[in-house]
Amino acid sequence: MRTLSVGPVVALVSFVVAAALEVGGDALIRSGMRREGIGLIVAGAVVLGCYGVVVNLLPIDFSRLLGAYVGIFAVVSVLVGRLVFSESIPRTTWIGLAVILAGSAIIHWGGRI
Repeated sequence: MRTLSVGPVVALVSFVVAAALEVGGDALIRSGMRREGIGLIVAGAVVLGCYGVVVNLLPIDFSRLLGAYVGIFAVVSVLVGRLVFSESIPRTTWIGLAVILAGSAIIHWGGRI
């Protein structure tokens, strides 16, 4: 399978799609485990597999790829917690999210500075 030749916008969209798949797969597994629904667990595993394919289509070194991706994943995770599961997000989580995003930026662009 080939990787994609992409610009920054396509890479960002790919990261967001991958994060949505990862968070969605985790949510399906979580729901299946709490309701004892093996079908949801299997569906979650399939969705997580799709995440792995999408994120690895990008032609970025593995360590930089996942370092940058972690920031997008963290944002999507917090937003899904808030918007889908109606969780109250404490201020410390938002602060931690900012630290994660700063770390992701350093990992991804640090070698170019």
